[in-house]
Amino acid sequence: MISTASGPVSAAEHSRQLRRAVLAATVGTTIEWYDFLLYGVVTGLVFAKLFFPKSDPLVGTLQAFAVYAVGFLARPIGAAIFGHYGDRIGRKGALIATLLLMGIATFLVALVPTYQQVGIWGGVMLTVLRFIQGVGVGGEWGGSVLLSMEWARSNNSRGFITSWPQFGIPCGLFLANLAVLALSRLSGDQFIHWGWRLPFLFSAVLVGIGLYIRLGILETPVFRRLLAERKVESAPVRRAFTGHGREIILSMFARMAEQAPFYIFTAFVFTYGVDSLHVSRDFLLMAVLAAATLSFFSIPLFGHLSDQIGRKKVYMAGAVLTALYGFVYFGLLDSGNAMLIFIAIVVSLIPHDMLYGPQAALIAESFGSGVRYSGASLGYQLSSVIAGGPAPLIAAWLLGRFHSAYAIAAYIAFCSVVTLIATSLMTDYTGKDIEGELAPAQGLPSQPSALEP
Repeated sequence: MISTASGPVSAAEHSRQLRRAVLAATVGTTIEWYDFLLYGVVTGLVFAKLFFPKSDPLVGTLQAFAVYAVGFLARPIGAAIFGHYGDRIGRKGALIATLLLMGIATFLVALVPTYQQVGIWGGVMLTVLRFIQGVGVGGEWGGSVLLSMEWARSNNSRGFITSWPQFGIPCGLFLANLAVLALSRLSGDQFIHWGWRLPFLFSAVLVGIGLYIRLGILETPVFRRLLAERKVESAPVRRAFTGHGREIILSMFARMAEQAPFYIFTAFVFTYGVDSLHVSRDFLLMAVLAAATLSFFSIPLFGHLSDQIGRKKVYMAGAVLTALYGFVYFGLLDSGNAMLIFIAIVVSLIPHDMLYGPQAALIAESFGSGVRYSGASLGYQLSSVIAGGPAPLIAAWLLGRFHSAYAIAAYIAFCSVVTLIATSLMTDYTGKDIEGELAPAQGLPSQPSALEP
C-alpha cells in the first residue's frame, strides 16, 4: 500500500482509477462536443433556411452563425461558474453538472419551432439554448483535463494522458457528422423539415451513458489532498485572475491558431462548399468524417510527442504549419476537383491536432492546483470569444467583402502569428513536477501505468 493525503492507495488501485478517470473524461467530452459541434454542422445546412428565411442568403448565413457564436460567448461564463465549483467542491461534481446542462439544452434544440410556426421567437429560443450549451461546454474542458492529469502517476506522461479528453473533439465531430449524414439521406425535404431534429434528440441517450460512467469515478488525489490540508481557495476565480492573470491571457491568445481554423474547417466549410463550390452536402460530411477519423490517431500522437521533445516545440510547429496550410487548403478547395477538395478537408485537422494534442497539458500546467480548474478553464474558454465563435462570421464577411477565399487564409495566418508570440512567452513545464503534487512527491511509484506510454 502507498500512503497519500487521502489515505492508503495501492499501485494497482491507482492504475485502475487512472483508467476510469481517462475513460470518464474522454466519453464525457465526446458527448459534450457531439452536442456542441452538431449545432455547428446543422447551422451551415439548415438554420439559415428555417429560422431566418426573410433574409437574403448571405445575411441569413451571417444571422445563423451569429446565433452559433452566442455559444462561444457563453463559454467563459461557464468556465467561471464551474471553475469556481470545481476548485471549491471538486472536479467530479462540476463535471456531472456540465454534462446534464449540456444534454438538456441540446435535447430542447430539437423541439424549437421554426420561423414559419412562431416567427422570430424560434430564433430567440435557439439563441437561449445555444447560450446554455455554451455555459455547459465552458465548464467541461477544465474538469475533464484535470480528472485525467491529476490521476497521472508520471510527470513524463501528462501530455499523452491529457490528450485523451482532447480526443473527445474528433469523436464528437465524427458522431455529429455521421448522424447528419445518415439522416440527410431522407427523401425530398424531410431532412430540412424534421430529420435534422433527430440527432439532437439522440443526445439524451448519450448523456445517460456519460452520467453512468461519471458517477462511478473517484475525486482526484490532488483535490482530496487540498481538502485534507485545508488549502481549498474560497474565491478561486478571483485568485486565478489576481495571481495568474498573465497565464490566463497567454493561454487565451495561444489558442488562436487552433480555435479559429478548426471552426472554419469544420463548420464554415459546409456553407462555403455548398453555396460557393456547389458540392454536395453528403460529400462534405464524408470528408469531415474522414478528417475526424484521422484525428483519432494524431491527437494522442502529438500529445505523446510533446512529452518527448517539449510542449512548446510541438505547439509552435503546429502554429507555423497552420499558417501555411490555410493557403493550401483554399487553393485545393477552389480547384473544383472533387479529389483535391476531399484531400484538403481530410488533411486540414492535422495542423490543428499538432496544437490540440499538447494544448491541455501546456495550459493546465501553468496554474497551481488550488485555482487550476478556474485558471485553465478561463484561459481556454476566453479564446472562444475572440477566435472560435467569430471565426465563421469573419470568414463569411471576408468572403463577401473580398470575393476571395485567400482573404480567409490570411486571417488564419494572422491567428497563427498571435499564437506563436503568446506561446513563446509561456513557461514549458514538460516533465517537471508541479508544486510537488504529482507522483514523486506523493510517494507514488513513477513507473507509468498501463495507460501511459
